[in-house]
Order: sequence, then C-alpha cells, then structure tokens
Amino acid sequence: MAPDLKRNIQIALAIAIVVAGVRAGWILYSRHRSNQSQQTKPQAAPPLNADYYVTPKKLHAYDLKSAKDLARQPVWVKEGYRYTFYPYNPITHKTDFAHETGLLLPLQRIEIKDVVFDASPDKKGKQVMAVFDQEGKTFAVPVGTLQESNFKLYADEMLFIQDPKELYKHWPPEVWESIEKHEVKPGMSELQTDFAIGMGVPQNSGDADLKTVNYPNGGRPLTVTYQNGRALAIKPGSPAS
Repeated sequence: MAPDLKRNIQIALAIAIVVAGVRAGWILYSRHRSNQSQQTKPQAAPPLNADYYVTPKKLHAYDLKSAKDLARQPVWVKEGYRYTFYPYNPITHKTDFAHETGLLLPLQRIEIKDVVFDASPDKKGKQVMAVFDQEGKTFAVPVGTLQESNFKLYADEMLFIQDPKELYKHWPPEVWESIEKHEVKPGMSELQTDFAIGMGVPQNSGDADLKTVNYPNGGRPLTVTYQNGRALAIKPGSPAS
C-alpha cells in the first residue's frame, strides 16, 4: 500500500474515532442534564381537598333569645349516636331527664319548635333545651347550659343550620347514596363516614398514614381503618361491654 494512501486512511480513522467520541460524550451529557432537570423540577402539588373550603354557618348565640333562632330553619345532626334526647311535656314545660328516649341519628333532620330553659337534673344551674316533635311526640335535647350568669350554647358544634348536602355538594352522588343508606364504602373519607354512621372513637396507632376508628353505629359496631384519610378496610366491630 502506498505510504500516502496509508497515511490518509489513518487520518480518516482518527477523525472518525474523535467524532464518535464527541458524539458519545454529547449523548451522555444530554442524558445527565435531562436527569438533573427531572430531579430538580418541582413536583405538582396534590389537589387541595374541597372540604377544607366548606365553612358552615353558626349562630353564635349569647342568650336564650338569640338561641331561639334555631327554630327558624331545619337543623341536621353533625354526629349521630352521640346526643341523648328525652321526653318533654309541652304543658308543664318540663323535660323528663329520668327517662332517656334515645340518641339523635346521623344527619337526622330536625324541626326545632322552641328553645327553652329547664332545671338541670343535678340542680346546678339550667339546661338549654331544644324542643322538637318526632312521630307525634314531643322531645327535647340539651344544647347548652346556664350557670349563674354564664350562658353557653354548644348547638354550633352539634347541629348544621344548612343542608349538609348543599354544603358538600362537591361529593359524588354515590357517596351521598351510601350516606343516606348509612353504609360505609372503601374510599370514603372520615367525615363522610361520620355522616353515614355517626361518631367514632379512634384507636391509638403508631403509623401516621393509618388510622383505625371504632363506630358504635347504634348497636351495630363497625371498625374502619383509614389510609391517608380514606377508608381502606371495613369490618364488624366489638360490641360495647
């Protein structure tokens, strides 16, 4: 082979090797920059829970007269199976505290007729009683207290004065269907479960992502385990001893 031809071939090979090396280096550099970009790119924030923006109206009553505003519209029970109600005599205006009638139900709709004072069973101060009719009979449920001049109404913690279905209208129809049937389905939030089966009692847990709550459920106890705020497992609970 002629010396000039041999030298030209060597030069061409050297150039090809350099070009290949530069190309390979550029590919590696581009991949490295791409990986860095993906790692440093801020992750999209999870969607905000629309429930956080729901602000139910409150009465902020400060005396008996302002508490009577409870009778101006229907009310709904926030936590079922928590509040005891009693027979009430509309003639004597007395509550029969000696005989418990039952517990208000989850999201029970009540038409309050009046809000009155009645003597506390322990003879200490007075009870603020919300009077309502149910199945042709009159009952009363405590919604506050009067100790000397200290008037305290806790109806705002007990009752919605707006239709919860309107307040939480962003919930899917199937969720409201389960609530109305007093059923719990996987994927329901803890608030939705409360609306369906009433108050719950949390268990102690060392896992921040898991939460287990026991629900008396009117004598049909259920235990619900939540993961990241959503019902994961639902099983029969243990009857209260």
